[in-house]
Amino acid sequence: MNTAGKIRVGIAGSAGYTGGELIRLLLLHPHAEIVFAHSKSNAGKFLYEVHADLRGETNLQFSGTMREDVDVLFLCLGHGESKQFLDENKISPHTRLIDLSQDFRLPSSTAQSHGFVYGLPELNKDKIKSAVKVANPGCFATCIQLALLPLAAQRLLKTDVHVSATTGSTGAGQALSPTIHFSWRHSNLSAYKTFTHQHLPEIIHSLRQLQPDYSAELNFIPHRGSFTRGIFATAYTEVDRPFTEIRKMYADFYAGSPFVFLSDTPVDLKQVINTNKCFLYLEQHGSRLLIISIIDNLLKGASGQAVQNMNLMCGLEETCGLKLKAVAF
Repeated sequence: MNTAGKIRVGIAGSAGYTGGELIRLLLLHPHAEIVFAHSKSNAGKFLYEVHADLRGETNLQFSGTMREDVDVLFLCLGHGESKQFLDENKISPHTRLIDLSQDFRLPSSTAQSHGFVYGLPELNKDKIKSAVKVANPGCFATCIQLALLPLAAQRLLKTDVHVSATTGSTGAGQALSPTIHFSWRHSNLSAYKTFTHQHLPEIIHSLRQLQPDYSAELNFIPHRGSFTRGIFATAYTEVDRPFTEIRKMYADFYAGSPFVFLSDTPVDLKQVINTNKCFLYLEQHGSRLLIISIIDNLLKGASGQAVQNMNLMCGLEETCGLKLKAVAF
């Protein structure tokens, strides 16, 4: 840390959506200082030339080179690029790493050799506190895991789970493709990667962390929504328990989680947009339990959760710098 006691932060891949969100959060974080924001393609430009809303907030310029003198390094790189980045750049053994790609989320030989901990605080808080390297979860994975983990903790996932979830266009990143053009996305809805989404393995692995014998199908249908940010997920499965018992089970499981809230009334996406919160709403229909889970994909699903992990790793209050205002309307 510097002489003012602030956490010295570097961001690799800072020109994209998650990098921009991190910059916005860290500029206002009371205990963090951005030392450099790395982007080879934008080196020398002011941050506000790429993230236009930052005009008047900072005169920091993008850096084309890495610096070692940071306490925390966030990797906001494309999937498959983080491992290459770590292989090509010298990182101080004293620097804590938080990777927002999917490169180290699963317990593969690569993740194990690099020493990454899976960074879902509601599941691995104690491990994160002592970790040097954290793999930030995926956005769909976060939303769906938070819906199902209390059931797995009680070993109640005994039948197939059916999930439908819709995400905003920012979930696809900034790289151009036909399905993110305004004229295609606006007033439109489509399904993609049905039953095969890349976040499925990390969801299943987390469920088995709490319920090792989980073997039922997790049927996941993702949708592209006609909005920019947020995930609205509905999940249902058979749970043969009284509703009052189920609801208490969820309340108890998240009692120590400052960003997860159980709602008594139906939820809508704007309640969590621009926040690091997850709202859950439960309904019981016969033996079927319906769980609705909503998050902001760029905050609790990415950069907000990364700052939450930084706070835990650095011994700060978990909510520090993350008390954000929802858009509401």
